[in-house]
Order: sequence, then C-alpha cells, then structure tokens
Amino acid sequence: MKLIALAAALTLASPALAQTSPVSTAPTARQPGGLAPATMWVNGQPQPGDRVVFEPNRLTPSEAFPPPPPRDHYPLCKRGQTDECLQRPNR
Repeated sequence: MKLIALAAALTLASPALAQTSPVSTAPTARQPGGLAPATMWVNGQPQPGDRVVFEPNRLTPSEAFPPPPPRDHYPLCKRGQTDECLQRPNR
C-alpha cells in the first residue's frame, strides 16, 4: 500500500511533459466545415468589449461532412467489430 502511495506521489510531483505537434509552414487550402477558424486572430485574443461577429457555416451537415460512398460488399461483423460490417441476425 505504501508503494502505491509513493508511486502516486512521485507521479503527481513530476513535471508535466509538453505536448508538441508538427508545425506546417506550407499554406493549406481552405476546407469547408471544421471547428477552428480559418485564420488566427490578427491582433491576438479578442478583448472584453470587442465586437466578435459569428458567421454560421452556409453548408448543410451532409455537405460539410459528406458520408462515405456505399461499399459493394459488407462482411458480417466479428465479435467486438461495429464498423464497416453487417450485424448478424438474431435467431
């Protein structure tokens, strides 16, 4: 029990590791949909009192996130599988 408490204390006392992601310098094409703004704020974060205009996406959900095309064949689902397969009929 003391070993578990010691391990927990050491884990909480250790510094957190910074999460880094690759930075792309190449310009990217604008994609429809998404949650993040296309560009960052020019002058930093908006301050209290700044006028922030929300423009909703003009695309419908099926246009912004189109479903995948249907497949010619769907195999029966295996145990634990739920995607890209057909559920077995109950007998």
